[in-house]
Amino acid sequence: MSRFEAQPAGPRVLRIGELVAELGALLAQRVGRVWVVGELSNLRRAGSGHVYFTLKDDDAQLRAVLFRADAERLPFAPEDGLEVLAFGEVTLYGARGDLQLVVRQLEPRGRGALRLAFEQLRARLEREGLFAPSRKRPLPRFPRAVGVVTSLQGAALRDVIEVSGARFPATWLLIAAARVQGEGADLELIEALQLLASRGEVEVILLVRGGGTLEDLWPFNSEGLARAIARCPVPVVAGVGHETDVTIADWVADARAPTPSAAAALALPDAAELRARLARDRGRLRAAAAARLGRAAARLEAAGEALRRASPMARLASRRERLGREAQRLRSALALRIERARGQLALAAGRLESLSPLAVLARGYAIARRAGDGHVVLDASELARGDELAVRVARGEILATVASVRRDR
Repeated sequence: MSRFEAQPAGPRVLRIGELVAELGALLAQRVGRVWVVGELSNLRRAGSGHVYFTLKDDDAQLRAVLFRADAERLPFAPEDGLEVLAFGEVTLYGARGDLQLVVRQLEPRGRGALRLAFEQLRARLEREGLFAPSRKRPLPRFPRAVGVVTSLQGAALRDVIEVSGARFPATWLLIAAARVQGEGADLELIEALQLLASRGEVEVILLVRGGGTLEDLWPFNSEGLARAIARCPVPVVAGVGHETDVTIADWVADARAPTPSAAAALALPDAAELRARLARDRGRLRAAAAARLGRAAARLEAAGEALRRASPMARLASRRERLGREAQRLRSALALRIERARGQLALAAGRLESLSPLAVLARGYAIARRAGDGHVVLDASELARGDELAVRVARGEILATVASVRRDR
């Protein structure tokens, strides 16, 4: 029988605490645990870790509390204005006599809790600058050792080993095993990441796992893992899920690959491509060296020729050669001049000979001179009988005495 049913005796007087306790018991008996839907408002986080808020709709409002242990299990951060589904017990808070809902579970309505938590954490870390391109570090070109954080049983590890063996088998793989899904997996991932980062030979770390649902990939959306990646002293490459899967770890990592295989390809050079590039570079180097040697040889030959021309012996030989050419030109010019002079002399001699009396004598003429004074007789009247003459003929001279004189009429 309820204590609120009619009593056979007179009225029963209750203390306030007793009334509140009985009302609380009645609520527990008649209402118990319920699901309610409403909008969060007046949300406040106490220093104790408890979260206080009001649930309201258009008709009423109800105070609510989410104790610390339950709040820490929430995958999202409650905020004013968010419509939620709340599960808990309706109680009376005796100190104030307030009706309240002690919330045990809280879920966003219309959006999944994980998706909301993901978006909230992403926005907060982005505001802090953890996704900024300026803090991304370049990957080493030829890492001595690559660390791999993943499950030993997953296909992701096999893919990484296969790709690394094909691309650059000279690089060591150091594997730190960790669970990649389930509660507490994020803590194992952080521990494995820190373990590899402490190894001095590790120059880049691959954080990989295969595809899955949002729930499967949730450890890679952990805030603790995100901050561990940001603090890691060596670059981190995230290759989580398939190409369409994106996690918080992908944004914080120094490089993001769409798959574990792509992460290995991103961290390791391709030996085949390097050999081909080496062959091309070797060919270009040989061609460049040959061209340079050719130019150097040409310069050396030109310098040697210039040196030979500048040497005293070469200059003396050059002067001798020039002197020989000048002497030859002089001899040629002298011979030509002599020849011309000879021609002129012969011409003058011919002219002189044509004017010589001997030439006239050679044609049968003679020159008569008086023997006494050598006077050339031009007129027969100048002679008398008995005069002695010296007659010059072409060859020799005749002494004659004038016997008679005959004058031209």
